[in-house]
Amino acid sequence: MKTNVIEINNAGNGYQEAVELVEKTAANNNLTRHDKLQLQLLTEEMMSLAMSITGEMTANFWIENDNNHYELHMTTHTKMDAEKRSLLISSSSTKKNEAANTFLGKLRNIIEESFQAKPDFSHEYSFSQDMMSDLPPEVLADKEWDGYERSVLLKTADEVKVSIKGGNVEICVVKNF
Repeated sequence: MKTNVIEINNAGNGYQEAVELVEKTAANNNLTRHDKLQLQLLTEEMMSLAMSITGEMTANFWIENDNNHYELHMTTHTKMDAEKRSLLISSSSTKKNEAANTFLGKLRNIIEESFQAKPDFSHEYSFSQDMMSDLPPEVLADKEWDGYERSVLLKTADEVKVSIKGGNVEICVVKNF
């Protein structure tokens, strides 16, 4: 069974509807409270992961299930660069792009990787040295993504699949109860 598709954006629209969709799906399938909470956690962490890596987003979310097999799907489009691609792929169980499983898919993946822009951080701080010396060290600390969402997904889900074609990203989180 496939649920309705919910549109989610970083303005907060759709997040509550996605959680309600999980609750409704869990109730319709007589999942235990524990299993429902796991599906809800996976949903929230998947949305947070995509937002953390891609920045601003508009995404589509839906659930597919067959008996006790659940797949949480989310698709989004982003301006892809090498760093985003690497972070997304490292969030999958196999550490591979699922879209690169055929000869043409592998070829497209190689071409996309070779043309991928490297992120430009040169404009990040445009303050004079005087101004920079007045800032506390924690402000200048590297604001690197800590990977919390990825860790939760990989430990809780049975499988996490990431498929990238150009700027189109699909994340599929699989959980069997």
